[in-house]
Amino acid sequence: MEQRVELIREWKEGENITALAEAYGVSRKTVYKWIERQSEEGTAGLEARSCAPHNSPQQWDEEMIERVIEARQRWGWGPRKLRCKLQQAAASDEKIPCASTIAAILRDKGLSRTRKRRARTPLYEHRFAGAEHPNHTWCADFKGWFRTGDGERCDPLTISDAHSRYLLCCQIATKTDTAHIEALFDAVFREYGLPDVIHTDNGAPFASRAPKGLSRLSLRWVRLGILVERSRPASPQDNGRHERMHRTLKQETLKPPERNRQRQQATFRSFQQRYNVDRPHEALDYCTPASRYVRSAREFPRRVPEVSYDSDLHVRSTSQKGDLNWKAKRFFVSEIFGGQRLGLRPSHDRFFEVFYGPLQIGWFDTYRCQFQQNEPRLLRIERLRK
Repeated sequence: MEQRVELIREWKEGENITALAEAYGVSRKTVYKWIERQSEEGTAGLEARSCAPHNSPQQWDEEMIERVIEARQRWGWGPRKLRCKLQQAAASDEKIPCASTIAAILRDKGLSRTRKRRARTPLYEHRFAGAEHPNHTWCADFKGWFRTGDGERCDPLTISDAHSRYLLCCQIATKTDTAHIEALFDAVFREYGLPDVIHTDNGAPFASRAPKGLSRLSLRWVRLGILVERSRPASPQDNGRHERMHRTLKQETLKPPERNRQRQQATFRSFQQRYNVDRPHEALDYCTPASRYVRSAREFPRRVPEVSYDSDLHVRSTSQKGDLNWKAKRFFVSEIFGGQRLGLRPSHDRFFEVFYGPLQIGWFDTYRCQFQQNEPRLLRIERLRK
């Protein structure tokens, strides 16, 4: 409805019918239809109308509907399995509703409901950086949790250098929240310096459902000048070197686990020493990781700096809730950016690109005063034309 009103407004301002049809992804005939309805009935004529036919020859009789309801109440299954049961009990020449029709009957009778779609972390859209030299890319992940002999849960955080395979950290985390994992990373940064890239999976606290999959932990890495990259969902092969190290770690330290956390951590330290210094690595021409690794020249600063922006960007500070002010209006970006500074760069007479430091996180629509993560359709059309 809002788009139709917006389309009529642009048409009255003199916009071409063909351009409007392309911008809104509809046919010219549809544009003319909305213009005609608006002229005859006003804004109310733009309301969506049902396309259902007045009479449906495919509508099932009450007897079949009752059989579907009875089967559902008896078995409690989904539409496909219920259809199989109905077919088994039906005569050879009798027609049975398809699974989608059975699903519609169950929804109409209140016997089922549509599941809410699970919100997912945005995909990482760029190519991986590779591992050209030591500290170019670090790989980080949690070795799957396990319990020690006394029943205590352990979540080991592991960090390795992708180029040399050097195991930088193998530490049981007290908790897997942002604060505790941030402290472990800071300790590694102080000892080994800063990498250019950190590669992780899409789990917390490395990623979230915020724009570009950023989390509070990865925001801190961005401020340190570290590029954050993530594996594709359900694709451990994207971090294959690190996962292969996990297999060796499991074989040598967790069969079986130690009787308590202290002994298990001591075993991890011993493994880390053997893995780095004593164990030849086939991918390194049977050299040890320690012989190939050198400490990073980028030092960990005493104070994490704020992000900086070029002079051509409009810099705005977000509220603690993640809102931005624009010409006395507020629009929501994400709670992740609460209290942060964002940059806005005009890319169109209507849209601004929104940046967090060097990362482009979305677009701001000045007409609707609304933030969106994906490129606006109007910009996509103009880019394709070029």
